[in-house]
This record gives sequence, C-alpha cells and structure tokens, in this order.
Amino acid sequence: MSNRIYLYPVWIRIWHIINAILFLVLIFTGIALRFAGQENAVSLIRFDQAVAWHNVAAIILTASYVIFVIGNAISRNGRYYRIKKENFWTELIAQFKFYAFGMFRKEKHPFPVNEERKFNPLQKISYVLAMYAGMPVLIITGFGLLFPEILIQQFFGISGLLITDVLHFSIGFILSVFLIVHVYTCTLGQKPGTLFKSMMNGYHEEHD
Repeated sequence: MSNRIYLYPVWIRIWHIINAILFLVLIFTGIALRFAGQENAVSLIRFDQAVAWHNVAAIILTASYVIFVIGNAISRNGRYYRIKKENFWTELIAQFKFYAFGMFRKEKHPFPVNEERKFNPLQKISYVLAMYAGMPVLIITGFGLLFPEILIQQFFGISGLLITDVLHFSIGFILSVFLIVHVYTCTLGQKPGTLFKSMMNGYHEEHD
C-alpha cells in the first residue's frame, strides 16, 4: 500500500534545485580560487572566470536565501524547522541509533515522515544549523571578501581580511560536507531514487 503526502510545494522545489546548482558552481569555482597560483595545481577554469562565476553565483544564492527565509516565515513550510526542547536529546539519540544500527537491521524508522514532520531529529538540527547559522555566516563573510573595504582592519592584532577569509573557507567546507551527506541520506528512501523523485513531483511516498 502506497502512502503519498504532498510535502514539497513548487516554490520549495524550484528553490532547492536552483540552490543545489549554485552551490555546485560555488564549490567548483571556490576550489579553483583557493588553489590558484600554486605549483602543480590543475585548474579547469581561468582565475578571472572563476572569480566572475563565483561572485555571480554568490549574489544569486544570497537572493535565493532571502526568498527561502521569507518563504518559511510566511508559509507552512517554516514549521518543519522549529525545534522543540521537549524530548530533544532523547529523540536525537534514537535517530542516531537508527542510522548507526537500526536501518541495517531493517527496523522501522522511529520518526516516519508525515504532514507535521518532514524531517527526523538529526535532519532538523543539521538543516537548522546549515540554513540559519552556516548560510548567514557564509554570505556575510563572502560579501566581506567581495568588498574588503567594509572589514575591520585588525582584530586582536590579526588581519580582519585573513579572519574573514578563513571563516568563509571553513564554513564553505562544512556546508560542502553537509551537501554530500544530504545527497547520501536522500538515497535512504524506499528505493535509492524515491526521495529524489519527491523533489520532482512534490510528493513524499512510502510503501507499507
């Protein structure tokens, strides 16, 4: 028996696809910028092209992020990102145990998807940290590097530009790892392509 729940409205699907493409562009061009000029470095794109593409993708990503925040604030989708203190750690540990052992033993998911719960506890905390902590820092530091004249020159004797650069690269790396883990967890549906299909038609589908 199939159970279909409409969880992904059109605006979320369009935003998700655009966001994924932009992030891949930023990762590719960011790597090119990071290792430009180093000996034995292999680059598939010229430095000036990498700069241009990185900046354009970053500006579009910023606009996309603003749409995401506003969309969550005025639509029902925002409720999926609200973290409740009640049973927080208990549920987090239960979900971790499922990923570590339970799913390999064919146990039932402790937090199945429904109309009120789109994310399991581990997904929710990771998505909240990524989208409401990581992304703002990435965007702010990115604009700091784009307009270095707005940065503080020195902070406790350390160059403000250096701090911003390290922070931007570090958060970018963490969010890149998050993207890889996100893609992997999307293969853990009923079939490897089930959750990817959901992002195309808007329906989360489970079979009893």
